[in-house]
Amino acid sequence: MHLFSTLTIRDVSFRNRIAVSPMCQYSCEDGFANDWHLVHLGARAVGGAALVFTEANAVTPEGRISPADLGLWKDEQMEPLARIVRFIEKNAAVAGTQLAHAGRKASTSAPWNGGSALEVSNGGWRPIHAPSAIPFSSESITPEALDKSGITRIVKAFRDAARRARECGFKVIEIHGAHGYLLNEFLSPLSNHRMDEYGGSIENRSRMLREVIEAIRKEWPEHLPLFLRISASDWAEGGWTIQDSVALACMVKPLGVDLVDCSSGGAIPGAKIPVGAGYQVPFAAQVRREGDVMTGAVGMITSPQQADQIIRNGEADMVLLAREFLRDPNWPLHAAQVLEQKVDWPVQYDRAKPRH
Repeated sequence: MHLFSTLTIRDVSFRNRIAVSPMCQYSCEDGFANDWHLVHLGARAVGGAALVFTEANAVTPEGRISPADLGLWKDEQMEPLARIVRFIEKNAAVAGTQLAHAGRKASTSAPWNGGSALEVSNGGWRPIHAPSAIPFSSESITPEALDKSGITRIVKAFRDAARRARECGFKVIEIHGAHGYLLNEFLSPLSNHRMDEYGGSIENRSRMLREVIEAIRKEWPEHLPLFLRISASDWAEGGWTIQDSVALACMVKPLGVDLVDCSSGGAIPGAKIPVGAGYQVPFAAQVRREGDVMTGAVGMITSPQQADQIIRNGEADMVLLAREFLRDPNWPLHAAQVLEQKVDWPVQYDRAKPRH
C-alpha cells in the first residue's frame, strides 16, 4: 500500500490516496457556486487528485461562516455544483462535498476583511445558534442555545442537503464535525454546557451528530461513502481528547461512516497547538488503530515522501492536502514523478510530461 495505490470504499474507486481538502473560498453570492469554483476545483482534478472536495457547503443560510460561503440549502443551488461534478468526473477524479453548519462561528466577514463578527447592517444575520449561549470569543456574537425543535430543524437541513448532493452527482459526502463549528460545538465540553439529552456525557454530546449521520444515510445511497471530519483534540484542558475521538469513531462506524478525517483544534481561541510537519497524523493513526475505521490524515503534509510514508506506515488510508494544493494544483502529478510512480497525465498536458 502506497500513495498511488488505488482505494475502494463501498462502490467508489479512487485512483490514488490523495484528496483535496475542503477549503473555503469566500467567493459566492447567496450560496451559489460560480466560475471561480469550477476552475479552482476542476484544476485539482486535472492535476491528478483522486478526490476533490468542495469547500464547506452550508445546509442553511444562517449556517454559513460568511455571506460569501457556498450553500446547498435550496434546489436552485444545485446546477452550478452539478456542472462542477461533471467536470471533475470527466477528468477521472471523484467529486465530494462537505456539509456544514457554522454554529456560533457564523456571520463573520471573509478573512481578508478581518474575519470579525458582521452586524446585520453590514450583511450579517441574527440569530446565530449553538448548543449553549456561550460566544466563541470576547469579540464574537453571543449565540442562542438551540432548543429541541431547532436541533430537529437543522438535522433535517443536513438530510435535505444530502439529497441535493446526491442529485448533483457527488459520490462522497463529508460531514463537518470539526474546527469549532456547530456539530463540534455539541461534541466539545468547552462549548456544550447543556443539561438535557444533548449535554453532559459523551453519548449525549454526540447525539446531534449521530442524528445527522442517521438522517443523511436515509438519503445517501448505501453504495456511496460517507466521511466525517473531526477535531481529534481541542488542545485545551477540559476539552475533547483523542480518547474521545476513538470512542466517537466506534459509535459512528456502525451508523455508516466509512472514514474519519482527523483534524484538530478550533473549539476555542488561543489554544496552544504544536503546529509542525504532520503534527495531526498521530491522531489519524490512533483513531485508525483503536477505532478500527479508515482515516484521513491532514495538516502540514507537503512533500511526496512524507505523504507516501503516512500511507505505507498504515497511519491513514488517505491524505488530504489544502494549502499545498493552493501552491501547486498539479501536486499529485509532480509527486508521482518524485516517487517514480507511473500515472496518466491529461492528454492536453502530455507534451509537458517529464521524459526519462
